[in-house]
Amino acid sequence: MRQFIRHPSDIPIEYSVAHLGSRRKNRLRDIGQGGLCFRADTAIDRGCTVRIVIPIRKPEFEVTGTIVWCRKTNRHFDVGVRFEDANTEFAVRMIEQICHIDHYRKEVLEREGRQLSSAEAAMEWVTKFARDFPA
Repeated sequence: MRQFIRHPSDIPIEYSVAHLGSRRKNRLRDIGQGGLCFRADTAIDRGCTVRIVIPIRKPEFEVTGTIVWCRKTNRHFDVGVRFEDANTEFAVRMIEQICHIDHYRKEVLEREGRQLSSAEAAMEWVTKFARDFPA
C-alpha cells in the first residue's frame, strides 16, 4: 500500500521559510501519513520550519511543519515536510480530499461539459472514489 497518494499537478501551494524571505509559490506533490511533499525552486535545509498555505478555498488553509528531506529532481527540489500533531495531519487529509474533489469537478467540466457545484462534485467523488482513498 502506498504511503503517499499522487496528487493532480495543478494543486497550488505557497510556502515560506525564514531564511528564504517572502512567500513562494509552487505545486503540491503528495500528502501522506504525517506530512506532505511539495516542489520548490531552491533547496531548503532539513530542520527548518516552513509555513504552508494551500489556497484552494477561503479562508486559505495554513499549517506549519518541519523540513525532513530535500532532494534535487531535474531543475527543482522535492521537499518533505513533517507535521507535529495528529490534528494537523487530520486537517491536511481533509484538504487532500478537497483537492481531489476540486480536480474531479474540473475534469468533469472538461471531459463531459457538466458543470457541478462543489457539493455535487463531492457527492459524486465520494460515491466513485472514497473507498479507494488511503486510510
